Amino acid sequence: MSRLFISAAHKSSGKTTQCLGLCAALRARGEAVQPFKKGPDYIDPLWLGLAAGRPCYSLDPYLSGAEEIRAEFAQRMAGATLGLVEGNKGLYDGLALDGSNSNAALAATIGSPVVLVIDARGMTRGIAPLILGYQAFDPNIRIAGVILNQLGGARHEAKLRAVIQHYTGVPVLGAVQHDERMTIVERHLGLVPSNEAQAARKCVDEIAALVSGQVDLDRILTIARQVEPLPASSPSDRAMRAPAVRVAIARDAAFGFYYPGDLEALRAAGAELVAFDTLRDKRLPWADGLFVGGGFPETHMDALAANAELRADVRRAIEAGLPAYAECGGLMYLARSIEWHGRRAGMVGAIAADIVMHARPVGRGYVHLRETGRGLWPARPAGEPALIRAHEFHYSSVENLAPDLEFAYDVERGHGIDGRHDGIVHRNLLASYSHLRDVGGNRWAPRFVDFVRSCKHAAGNRRELVAGSTG
Repeated sequence: MSRLFISAAHKSSGKTTQCLGLCAALRARGEAVQPFKKGPDYIDPLWLGLAAGRPCYSLDPYLSGAEEIRAEFAQRMAGATLGLVEGNKGLYDGLALDGSNSNAALAATIGSPVVLVIDARGMTRGIAPLILGYQAFDPNIRIAGVILNQLGGARHEAKLRAVIQHYTGVPVLGAVQHDERMTIVERHLGLVPSNEAQAARKCVDEIAALVSGQVDLDRILTIARQVEPLPASSPSDRAMRAPAVRVAIARDAAFGFYYPGDLEALRAAGAELVAFDTLRDKRLPWADGLFVGGGFPETHMDALAANAELRADVRRAIEAGLPAYAECGGLMYLARSIEWHGRRAGMVGAIAADIVMHARPVGRGYVHLRETGRGLWPARPAGEPALIRAHEFHYSSVENLAPDLEFAYDVERGHGIDGRHDGIVHRNLLASYSHLRDVGGNRWAPRFVDFVRSCKHAAGNRRELVAGSTG
């Protein structure tokens, strides 16, 4: 099970573009590359999945234990010849003081060698103590090589190679010159998602060509294959159910933030996922439930507002009792309006509140939620911790809240709706800023599907419930 962990000394070192290039270049050589991303992230995995031709899965030691991570890694590696994991921030960065949820800890959990991407702008001899420090900080981490990034030319590269060879002995696996073609347009949440960026495939191909010409792919593969077998792990506890309900899911340029593992968990729980386009479709597809995930509705607010037919149909369905779940961007879409840069656009209006965008993040990072008992879904299974760990990242706030709104969660860490609550409950809708992950400590997907199933049985014929929708 060949594997490699790509990390860096600090964030914005260029590791994502290097990973993109490696995924695409190695795929072109015939490798079946399975990409992974450490921690909470929607955007980078979209690009990595595009480059590798396989969905990118999240590995998060803050949300999952070591055994679950190893089992997830092994399961996703089925049919792949190489696992490529991109870290987040720096190699030793993480929330815990002891480093237990750092990139280094994740690399150790899956027994992966590490390649360090170093932004070498302005560096010469000073690169040696940097590498030596990273080697010495944790002797259990195998830094198998470095990729030098953002180099100023051949002379700069020669100096760095000489310094690294003389002082460290760490192999230089690549030296990538500064090139504007290695830059992907950024936005407030990070890289522009590949499902929205025009000519994304061309962008990935250009990056792959640049990386393959400046990184030793043969040595990369040799290092990746020099690994010990992973210890045996327990199989997944997800039991596949026969499809029992249809869930309409918004999948388009405005809404694309879904973890592949969570979508698979919904299917395993018995949901048939039926995609619709909030920008173009005039009616909801016939469905027993609705899921609107995160995205960038603010950048598409004019097009969303212009599609009045769909907005009206969604509101009718929710008011009629259609079971629905919305996260972050989905919450924004279901509110009355979005205001951004002094402009305002009408949204669905199922939530009695308005959304205002801000220049800086309102909620950012991991959240801890405790259920209030006023939520809609069935009780959490016995054995799951009382505290739900999730994450949020939003630049918007909810304004003009109706005073009688109910909330599914009390927020013990993070911001949520107002710093104290999250999970707006309205009829059969639960809408929150928090993004849930279907992991061992919070199997939310089967709970949602069970709720949809129970509503379907109670309502009888869903076609009558969403009479305004097309079949």
